[in-house]
Amino acid sequence: MTPLQIIFLLASAVVLASGLYVVTARNLVHAALSLIVTLFGVAILFAILEAGFLAVVQVVLYIGAIAILIIFAIMLTRRVMQDAGPQTNRQWWLGALIALALFAGLGVVLSPVFPISASGALAAVPEQSVELLGKSFVDPNQYVIPFEVASVLLLVAMIGAIMVAGEQK
Repeated sequence: MTPLQIIFLLASAVVLASGLYVVTARNLVHAALSLIVTLFGVAILFAILEAGFLAVVQVVLYIGAIAILIIFAIMLTRRVMQDAGPQTNRQWWLGALIALALFAGLGVVLSPVFPISASGALAAVPEQSVELLGKSFVDPNQYVIPFEVASVLLLVAMIGAIMVAGEQK
């Protein structure tokens, strides 16, 4: 086994374990910190796949912005951090079944988009892919509107957290 494969296995084990802890943790702050570990593990996987741009975006955007925003929102709301109620309900199997069906459906829909060669690797990525991705982010007909909507949504969520945490007069 090569060192790269060992790093891949360790990073994937960390991503799976911390991702499982995110959804099963009783303490909301611990779940948010585990989410940061999960996102950092995904950034390591991107780096292993030689997708440096996506690794940097993962660290800067998701860990540096969104995860920190979640932690600030948790701290601003000052809610009780321990939930004494049960963490599952009687219909957990239905949610698991829907998630499995969604995963299979996405695999079927995306298989023509990301063809896998006989060696098990994805097809070659064009040299200008990062340049094309950057241009599509600023093109009004492609991704500018979704990013603007997401930024407004995050701003509204932060203002809502401040309003909930604010003192009532």
